[in-house]
Amino acid sequence: MRVIILGNGITGITCARTLRKHSNWDITVISQETKYFWSRTALMYVFMGDMRFEDTKPYEDGFWKKNRIQLVQDEIRSIDFQNSELISGSGKRFTYDKLLIATGAKPNKFGWEGQNLNGVTGMYSYQDLEKIEELSIETKNACIVGGGLIGVELAEMLKTRGTHVTMLIRESGYWRNVLPKVDAELVSNHISTHGIELIFNEELDRILPDENGRVGKVISNTGREIDCQFVGITAGVSPNISFLKNSSLNSNRGVLVNEFLQTSEKNIYAAGDCAEFENPVPGRAKIEQVWYTGRLQGELAAYNMLGAMKKYNPGPWYNSAKFFEVEYQTYGVVLPRPSDQIESFFFQPEREKLVHIQFQRKDQQVMGANFFGIRQRHEVWDSWLREGKTLEFVVHNLALANFDIEFTSTFQKELERQYSNYVTEAAS
Repeated sequence: MRVIILGNGITGITCARTLRKHSNWDITVISQETKYFWSRTALMYVFMGDMRFEDTKPYEDGFWKKNRIQLVQDEIRSIDFQNSELISGSGKRFTYDKLLIATGAKPNKFGWEGQNLNGVTGMYSYQDLEKIEELSIETKNACIVGGGLIGVELAEMLKTRGTHVTMLIRESGYWRNVLPKVDAELVSNHISTHGIELIFNEELDRILPDENGRVGKVISNTGREIDCQFVGITAGVSPNISFLKNSSLNSNRGVLVNEFLQTSEKNIYAAGDCAEFENPVPGRAKIEQVWYTGRLQGELAAYNMLGAMKKYNPGPWYNSAKFFEVEYQTYGVVLPRPSDQIESFFFQPEREKLVHIQFQRKDQQVMGANFFGIRQRHEVWDSWLREGKTLEFVVHNLALANFDIEFTSTFQKELERQYSNYVTEAAS
């Protein structure tokens, strides 16, 4: 059995390693970006000098030969489904019995004037890292378009080079389309204290060149002019499947898959950032573009190639990130703009520490929680959400989930007092 995996990110490599653990199949991983798998989440730390790029590779280069996983660096331009062949940009043809498409994502561009000028880049690939490194040498002022997780990482990176950074954010607060107002304000204030200029409620209209053809300024939709030599496009990402758009494979934003990660073509699977579920698990998005879901889907794709036929069931949502010094963790569903049926309980013992729990008004069952500056234990929250625990239970047992014992000893009693006051006020 010959398996080809397109993409050497966490999804593709997890699939390859799982297949090797349970089979003697021939396995080939093809990637245009790099030959060897590396940790994409470490991108910013390489730029800031905290790591060397070779330190981002979880496995030594000899690992792949030892485990009989062939690595190929090439670009696949098209797929011949009838003959089960991949055609590369160099003209090579690769035959397969089973295929996993795990080509990841690419930064969104929306046809802005000047979006392809020298000085404009996203921050997703190794090639983006090289480009940012080159452009930063002559960059005094940078404008970042978008206020998500990648945007704040890029802002922190550029700030270490002494660059003045402006972030152009279309929402009323940082990541306001994801975070509730109180949460967004905490993060916005923290980012601002690091010298990042945040401009809210404005969008990119166009990018204009200087006299040398490089980025010279950004014009917002209100007519605001921002002088800059660098524009970071971080307005989200989209599935990297342009090479499939004219093929017979069913796709929408991503490659369409069922609950087994099967596509519309026999023996072809898709997983990770490029896959879109036709019928997503209740409470989950059609496209899930985070590290841990990529790992889960890569493993599941391997098992289903081997005949297990397991359905995708990732459990309650969770994610984590870091905004400069503030750590962020989220568990379950926390709506940025909840309905009348949803209530919130806040506990903010310090300026940059926040507990935000959302729960159903009718029975106080917890839907999800955001934590800032307070690290939690995932396995505890996962079980609480699966079991439908109430707000009262969570408040009185939060010490079980707190990773930091000092937080429990310092703030637990205060947290319970605030909850008691909340209950009293709600009853009056």
